[in-house]
Amino acid sequence: MKGNFLIMLCIIATTSCVTSQEYIGAGNDVGITVTTSSSYTDVNWTETAVGENTINGNGLDAELMEASRFLAQATMGYDKADMQDVVDMSIESWIDDQLQKPVTYITPEMNYSWQVSIDTMLNQGIPLEEIHFRPTWNYFNYGWWHVTMTNEDQLRHRMAYALSQIFVVSINSDLSSYGDGLAIYYDMLLDHSFGNYRDILEDVTYSPMMGFYLSHLNNPKANPASNTRPDENYAREIMQLFSIGLYELNLDGSRKTDANGDFIPTYGQDEIREFAKIFTGLSVGGSLPAGIPNMYNDGSIYFGKDLWTANLTVPMTMYEEWHEPGTKNLLNGFVVPAGQTGDEDISDAIDNLFNHPNVGPFVAYRLIQRLVKSNPTPAYVQRVAATFNDNGLGVRGDMAAVAKAILMDAEARQCSYLMSSDNSRLREPFVRYTQYARAVDKTRTGDRYWNIGYNIWEEARQTVLGAPTVFNFYLPDHAPGGDISNAGLVAPEYNLHDSRSSVGFINNVRRWNVWWGDLFHVWDQLGDNYTVHNIDRYKELARDSEALINELDKVFTHGRLSDATRTVIRDTMNEFQVYSTEEYLEFRVFIATYLLMISPDYAVMR
Repeated sequence: MKGNFLIMLCIIATTSCVTSQEYIGAGNDVGITVTTSSSYTDVNWTETAVGENTINGNGLDAELMEASRFLAQATMGYDKADMQDVVDMSIESWIDDQLQKPVTYITPEMNYSWQVSIDTMLNQGIPLEEIHFRPTWNYFNYGWWHVTMTNEDQLRHRMAYALSQIFVVSINSDLSSYGDGLAIYYDMLLDHSFGNYRDILEDVTYSPMMGFYLSHLNNPKANPASNTRPDENYAREIMQLFSIGLYELNLDGSRKTDANGDFIPTYGQDEIREFAKIFTGLSVGGSLPAGIPNMYNDGSIYFGKDLWTANLTVPMTMYEEWHEPGTKNLLNGFVVPAGQTGDEDISDAIDNLFNHPNVGPFVAYRLIQRLVKSNPTPAYVQRVAATFNDNGLGVRGDMAAVAKAILMDAEARQCSYLMSSDNSRLREPFVRYTQYARAVDKTRTGDRYWNIGYNIWEEARQTVLGAPTVFNFYLPDHAPGGDISNAGLVAPEYNLHDSRSSVGFINNVRRWNVWWGDLFHVWDQLGDNYTVHNIDRYKELARDSEALINELDKVFTHGRLSDATRTVIRDTMNEFQVYSTEEYLEFRVFIATYLLMISPDYAVMR
């Protein structure tokens, strides 16, 4: 290939679709010699443009773009190295590798932050008796953020976060006083993220945190003399929110109808009363040592013991004398026989729910929404629900198989779906934060990525385990008024997006990348421990506005940055004149990252 001019064979990737290497320009350069009249080196760069690059595939970023899009679905955050791992391994192999990685738990890191705080206070002369006897929600956050910035089991943690929005407990309650309980609860979700859904239902039922939150902790049997009956709260929510929903479903998630065309309820008040009988007799299974927090705790356990003195690492236990005896008539004619233990009653009730045909499409729809898109087609839901019903080996409820089915489905992977606006979702503000924080280079004053995370919660209304109610931050069928609802679509995350929270998120972005790059900071007695965005690498790229924009597009918008947004960012960057090299480059980085992170191109993911 000779000539006086450098002939360039260009392939422009307009979507984050993986290109084939079956043609010149995409890597098939074996036996081909390229000669050019010259090579080019820009004064701002160390790299050189050479003739071989016109055919060897260097510079084609479609695979990296697809990797970043996949990782935005499958992780809480990722960086360039993670993207390259996906390219090198393939998406399916990366998933298989993730399914085998050991669990990185929150509790050890939370305990470490709590101990550091205690040691600091003791060194300051604060008497031990004046130090709170257990960690609060702050320390759960410290543990959660450090793990989320450093863990390798990234798919597991993304699944646990999704499950936490189904099995909701919240620091927007008295549970904020129990950081140890929050960490144990989250670790339980991590354990079951690739386990079996039946086990999740059972362990959630026995969790003292859930027992307190939905009031089946210390829920006694009926007492006709005082005209009291079992609390119905958990009985209602385990059906409505955790397993079967309000209406009978087809496998594709659509609602069944009766002969009159009306939706068919899954349960009624009678079933709620019967399930309420099941969830009686449970109380704490362990106690803090005698004398903690005060002399009134003798370390014993009993029905009626409150959470304040409980050991929250221990599941609730059954106190038979407080459990409702007799038969219980549950769903679809199933009868729990009289004479069983309370634990046997619960096991039967969990089986009754778990084997209900609604559970597969119920779980499939919600997890697809959390990982991929707001409006999965009925066929997508059906494919994932079928995997829930049978993982191919006759096992029902295999969450590892469900996660893989969701992420490998054509609607998650094939480029053709990117052309439809229905194939999208608004990224949660909290996940936008975690993804930004993991992607960028960071400098920390301490040895931990501890973060209180209060600003994103207060200003954008979202944080981990911070939902306002048991119904989560948003309902799965929330549809904002206007074009979305008129089109018959839903967009759950828009329930968080209003004039206050949208501005609040923008202010957070400015804090991360302009106000000294303030990514993470702490409130408590944890020393001078904060993390900032290190922009050195971006400053080098910012010498050429297009180079920095391309880098940000590759990582955050997966190669789909629109011409309009690209032009706004480029023109604004170029407004900064060179009067001090360092400040000039800093300003270019700040404005580019700021504008991209608040752009619709990033906010709405296809």
